[in-house]
Amino acid sequence: SSIMSLNLEFDVRRSSFTLHARFDCVPGETVAIIGPNGAGKTTLLKAIAGLVPVDDGSIRLDREILDRASSDDFVEPDRRPIGMVFQDYLLFAHMTALENVAFGPRARGEKVAEARQRAKALLESMNIADCAPLRSSSLSGGQQQRVALARALAIEPRVLLLDEPLAAIDPASRHELRANLSAQLRSFGRIVLLVTHDMDDVRAIADRVIVLDSGRVVWDGPVTDDGWLPR
Repeated sequence: SSIMSLNLEFDVRRSSFTLHARFDCVPGETVAIIGPNGAGKTTLLKAIAGLVPVDDGSIRLDREILDRASSDDFVEPDRRPIGMVFQDYLLFAHMTALENVAFGPRARGEKVAEARQRAKALLESMNIADCAPLRSSSLSGGQQQRVALARALAIEPRVLLLDEPLAAIDPASRHELRANLSAQLRSFGRIVLLVTHDMDDVRAIADRVIVLDSGRVVWDGPVTDDGWLPR
């Protein structure tokens, strides 16, 4: 098919479970991945990002093989068109917000001026332009979350992976940040996978929900208007 899609057909063996991923994602779709602790949610994201190799099967993006167990096909994480926001953001503490966001484009060969311009525009789009010169270690949780999202988007990824992006945010700020994140993802328009424990995140942000349990997909369906979710 001509439509770009992420095709997941792989296993990752862990000591306590084997992750069996067998599904596709298409652009414009935000897929929430939910399930109990130890279900394989973060392992799924790490495999797509290239941080965990697959033990069986393959991961393809738009027909390009990112990882295939039966061959040497493996695209290194920093060569994949994939942006990731980790639960604790993993920002470079010694760098400013602007430098953090410009880091990915710079690492991929973009000129300094262009990378900084791109970073500035992204920070502006997230309403945190005033954070640009500040060290990331001095930012609030909400500001760090937006910088991490801007950094992931700066490489113009075709897939965005979000691991509990709002978990570290205090409840008072979470509603606003959730709305902000939802708007950013809609304008992004590519493939998004969101791991979360929060049903409010699922209802506000996702249009499809996949439930993992012990490494297996036990539910895969749309998030309906009334917020119905599998019990």
